[in-house]
Amino acid sequence: MSARILPDSAAARAEAVELLRAGGIVAVPTDTVYGIAADMALPDAIERLFAAKGRPPEKAVAVLLADAAQAGELGVVSPAAAALATRFWPGGLTLVLPVRPEARLPRVLAGGAPTIGVRVPDHPAPRALAAALGPLPTTSANRSGEPDARDAAEILERLGDSLALVLDGGPVRGGPASTVVDCTLEWPSVLREGAIPSADIAAALSAAGIAHAIGTWDVDEA
Repeated sequence: MSARILPDSAAARAEAVELLRAGGIVAVPTDTVYGIAADMALPDAIERLFAAKGRPPEKAVAVLLADAAQAGELGVVSPAAAALATRFWPGGLTLVLPVRPEARLPRVLAGGAPTIGVRVPDHPAPRALAAALGPLPTTSANRSGEPDARDAAEILERLGDSLALVLDGGPVRGGPASTVVDCTLEWPSVLREGAIPSADIAAALSAAGIAHAIGTWDVDEA
């Protein structure tokens, strides 16, 4: 059965939360492209995201957060990561952090690496879902190797049979993917330049008095 489409609203987000808790996959607008999300509390959440996209689990899945505080639930937040989060979140910045040992995250989340990519998006819908459920593993709403879906109708056409619900936030603005910064080593480095120029990352780190090496963590994110 194909997914339903509901206009993004507080009531639709509440229904999305219930469907995610029940094991469904939900499409949600973000500040870049639409993403598909699953409840990380369920044991097979990441595998179901991979199955929906039709892709093998070699590529990491980023986690969308309600706020910067959730980053510390999953990873070790260094002074560099904290400075960048304060400067650029919510927005187009993904931070790669060492996984906090007690977090017990599925290794498939990061393609087997002991790291986690986290982002606070500049859109209220995924932040609301993450506030209700906890950090939300999210990947772009498309079949592997295909262009990103830009509106609810495209998502329904491509992925409808794999989804429980599409939150329709209208056409997304698209644009560059997030900039990815590795904060797992002593000196942070840019792994992928995107929405935020490397020069801005360097300036923020320098302003915080943090040495840096301004560098690719392969992440499939929304």
